[in-house]
Amino acid sequence: MQSISPTDAHAIAGAHLLDVREASELEQARIDGAQHIPLGELVARLDEVPRDRPVYVLCHVGGRSAQATQYLEQQGVDAWNIDGGIVAWYRAGLPVTMGEGA
Repeated sequence: MQSISPTDAHAIAGAHLLDVREASELEQARIDGAQHIPLGELVARLDEVPRDRPVYVLCHVGGRSAQATQYLEQQGVDAWNIDGGIVAWYRAGLPVTMGEGA
């Protein structure tokens, strides 16, 4: 499985971010512009995931995104797990929209 640090993923111009957390988690914190498909819906919504460019997957701390990344790789997607999820993204000082209804 391919993985990447939050800082390196953020530095990629036009990177496609896929957030596989639950909708309730997005109310706490989210990355503007990231695509949201909860892990439990990923198989049914696979057609929504781009195949023409790399996809950088994140969740809260990296467990669910690792599962999603492995599945996407099996489906032929150039997928990368963002190490540490949104927690590491936030701790790296990268932009996060915080708060209810974020």
